[in-house]
Amino acid sequence: MDGTEGSTGQPGLAERSHRSSVSSVGAREVQLKPKHQPYKLGRQWPELLLRFTSAPDDDVAMDEPFLQFRRNVFFPKRRELQIRDEEVLRLLYEEAKGNVLAARYPCDVEDCEALGALVCRVQLGPYQPGQPAACALREKLDSFLPAHLCKRGQGLFAALRGRGTRAGPGEQGLLNAYRQVQEVGSDGGCEAALGTHYRAYLFKCHELPFYGCAFFHGEVDKPAQGFLHRGGRKPVSVAISLEGVHVIDNREKHVLLGLRFQELSWDHTSPEEEEPILWLEFDGDSEGTPVNKLLKIYSKQAELMSSLIEYCIELSQVAEPAGPQDSATGPSSDPSSSPAPVQRPKLRRQGSVVSSRIQHLSTIDYVEDGKGIRRVKPKRTTSFFSRQLSLGQGSYTVVQPSDSLEQG
Repeated sequence: MDGTEGSTGQPGLAERSHRSSVSSVGAREVQLKPKHQPYKLGRQWPELLLRFTSAPDDDVAMDEPFLQFRRNVFFPKRRELQIRDEEVLRLLYEEAKGNVLAARYPCDVEDCEALGALVCRVQLGPYQPGQPAACALREKLDSFLPAHLCKRGQGLFAALRGRGTRAGPGEQGLLNAYRQVQEVGSDGGCEAALGTHYRAYLFKCHELPFYGCAFFHGEVDKPAQGFLHRGGRKPVSVAISLEGVHVIDNREKHVLLGLRFQELSWDHTSPEEEEPILWLEFDGDSEGTPVNKLLKIYSKQAELMSSLIEYCIELSQVAEPAGPQDSATGPSSDPSSSPAPVQRPKLRRQGSVVSSRIQHLSTIDYVEDGKGIRRVKPKRTTSFFSRQLSLGQGSYTVVQPSDSLEQG
């Protein structure tokens, strides 16, 4: 970090935009604070795995952590775009690209193609109409698009498909987006520097509501299905940022639930001989009737998630004053200046992977009838929990149950 800070024209900005983190092969991560000593944390790694993961003892014994240079979860996106050092931008770009390609950041196909086109520009240079770009893209398709968008047909038809055949839908969309990458440099030249494309990539990623999040592992209940009402659980990633919480389906690569801090209350419990639970509570409806919804997230990292939510809310209550650079950058370089939906029109498209899919979750629904808490089926407004954002900006409303509600 010291070397990076010395290479930027903005003292301290690079250091705050990145922090070291300790990770393991099992994708368990701990972002280090300035007071942490990586060597000591490495020696304590087996104890941390036993406390915060469900890994078998044999895996814990064999697991070895490694130190990474990662984006600081608490670094505001608006300040990220003020960075001018190309090497710092490259580090941010590489991390974001890795998260997109690994589908850790779920993206719609259109956004994947736009981001992949910028990767093409960085790795292959400017688009040249006379060069066989389609072949180059096909050979390295998984370097530009997430793996689930690169799957090709297998068997006889795949074997008969030659290099000269027409590109598939994903390849063609990527090729079209590659053609449209702007090449006007910041100095007015005909070819943009790599830093310009790094910044463009980050700017596009800022449209994703979970960009820059800290990720945790957990499971949620599946809705009961079939005659026997069998449910089970599904693995999820819980993404927590300065803005809110997102629950992401690891298998389907889409968002199950996205909440700003103004829209939720939370708590965590650690029952004896049971798995710890992070509880998220939010407003919803059941057959058109307003209710309160409770979501249980089973995870040994529930305590860590609860603490991070609390810390992020504390930071949001102390708004960072806008400096002269904030106003000088202009609206085009500040995608996070306002959370209004009009600033992210493409992410509001119908069926977007970043839209909540509450119907795919099994929640506990209830209302308060003046005498006590009454559970409804298959169906929240008063909170079980006192831990929530207390800025007077919450969206909670007291809901009175109607006679049509079915009591559980």
